[in-house]
Amino acid sequence: MKTVHLLWALPLACSIAASTAQADSISVAVAANFAAPMQRIAADFERDTGHQLRVSSGATGSFYAQIKNGAPYQVLLAADADTPARLAQEGLAVAASQFTYAVGKLVLWSNQTGLVDNAGAVLKSGRFEHIALANAKLAPYGAAAVQAMQALGVFAALQPKFVSGENIAQTYQFVSSGNAALGFVALSQLLKDGKIEGSAWIVPAHLYQPIRQDAVLLEKGRGQPAAEALLKYLKGEKSRALIKSYGYEAR
Repeated sequence: MKTVHLLWALPLACSIAASTAQADSISVAVAANFAAPMQRIAADFERDTGHQLRVSSGATGSFYAQIKNGAPYQVLLAADADTPARLAQEGLAVAASQFTYAVGKLVLWSNQTGLVDNAGAVLKSGRFEHIALANAKLAPYGAAAVQAMQALGVFAALQPKFVSGENIAQTYQFVSSGNAALGFVALSQLLKDGKIEGSAWIVPAHLYQPIRQDAVLLEKGRGQPAAEALLKYLKGEKSRALIKSYGYEAR
């Protein structure tokens, strides 16, 4: 009987060993606006696949500089489409792997009820001391904010009141803490159970270039099962539904 048990246990042990051997761990660079949904996607991904993710969030422009300088990321989830394409052109990413995982929405927001109206007229009122936006050179949401203000004809008048965040996460903190009365942030940062606290104006999409957020496999991730599995997972219905729940358009 002992022999029978051992023979039965051997395939199981081999299966467990093979499963463990297939599990992989990778580093993923994620645009700051996507930090919250990525936290949930990462948990689902690790549970469903066994792979492990080390997620870092920040400004897309900063990640570009880090990757150029040899940072050990295997996957980039950018806040734009240009950065992944540029990395591919420079031989640092796999061009064929690039795809749009989300389209972001810009919001003018204040944690004060009633300050931001539903038409953005507050921008012309001057009833505030500071307005926060992400660094337009590093963060696509900051560039979108500049485009929107220029389209509305208020950029020059508001420029002396700017408080610049390194990324959209820091920009949100400026407004949340009250250091800036209002600011331009991502809709994904504000939605809680489908509601927004404070006051907000979802900036009409025609006032800025679409915030197409692309993912790409970096050269350091080529051939790594977890990196390729993550990109595939982001395209799945489970991830797409979660992305939409944060206010993004999912492609």
